[in-house]
Amino acid sequence: MLSVVCIGETMAMLTPTHQVPLAVATELFYGVGGAESNVAMGLAAMGVESHWVGRVGHDGFGTRILNDLTSHDVGVTGVEVDSSRATGLYVKIPASANSDSGESSVLYYRQGSAASAMGPELLQNPATAALLAQAGLIHLSGITAALSPSCRRMLAAILSAPRNGRLISFDVNWREALWAQEDKGILRTLANQSDVVLVGADEAIPAFGTNDEAELRALLPDPSVIVVKNAHTSAIALMRDGTRVEVPSLSVSVLEPVGAGDAFAAGYLSGMLFGLDQRSSLRRGHLSAAATLTVPGDRGPLPMPEVLNQILSCSEEDWAATHVAPGRIDSPVLLRSLT
Repeated sequence: MLSVVCIGETMAMLTPTHQVPLAVATELFYGVGGAESNVAMGLAAMGVESHWVGRVGHDGFGTRILNDLTSHDVGVTGVEVDSSRATGLYVKIPASANSDSGESSVLYYRQGSAASAMGPELLQNPATAALLAQAGLIHLSGITAALSPSCRRMLAAILSAPRNGRLISFDVNWREALWAQEDKGILRTLANQSDVVLVGADEAIPAFGTNDEAELRALLPDPSVIVVKNAHTSAIALMRDGTRVEVPSLSVSVLEPVGAGDAFAAGYLSGMLFGLDQRSSLRRGHLSAAATLTVPGDRGPLPMPEVLNQILSCSEEDWAATHVAPGRIDSPVLLRSLT
């Protein structure tokens, strides 16, 4: 099977336990998080050979990241350890502590991080070069583009190199704070050089100035497909030949929204790698996102293969009637299989 290489920054993550404000917290949960490594772990859980490439500091945070990815069957041979720069850190503030918006917020401590020093030379690392040569898909995101000029040069080098049969996917992953002082036109250039673009309808407006389907395809004419995610409504694949495929989102009892976008990307890309059509790949993305929405962490397990296959191949009516809740999936197609 073809392998996937995901390139970007992974950080240590801290968040107050018991949903209390950061200022009064006496305990912090300690984990790791990064858009590209989340996708790598999601793909690995689906049986795809996955690798994460990036840079971490020579510190406990960096070691924790490498150990965590390894435990999820993600290869880390292309990771560089920086003895002079620290691993990035972010602190997630629970929604209950943010009375102004009622939503969770994040504090980033990543300026000057080991990952921000990624550059084209990382691609020349023998281990990384070998992984890229064997990859069927390289997964990138707009987060990396905003970290530093050297990171942008690295992405430009990846996207301008001969494909040699490889595909490149690009998840916009808009982060307002990162792009406040940067030229957003960079995102458009990088996205247009990719084969697959994933973007939320909400983030397309600040990133590209529009979320109109026709305007997005005009702005990004070169990718073979642009996948527009409409949160709780649907996901739409806009093909270069004008074909449009829309799949409604599943009904979900949401426990925690963090990580759902990365889970969708892993599900959709795995479907593409397995040779599924656009409708089935979008359904696979929705199922993966739904599984993550119903757990407290960044990744939720997919259902057993027989259950997954029944839902992926069910009728439109059964799909619309399917509901995903923590620990269970209720669907007419599953009920009929029991009778």
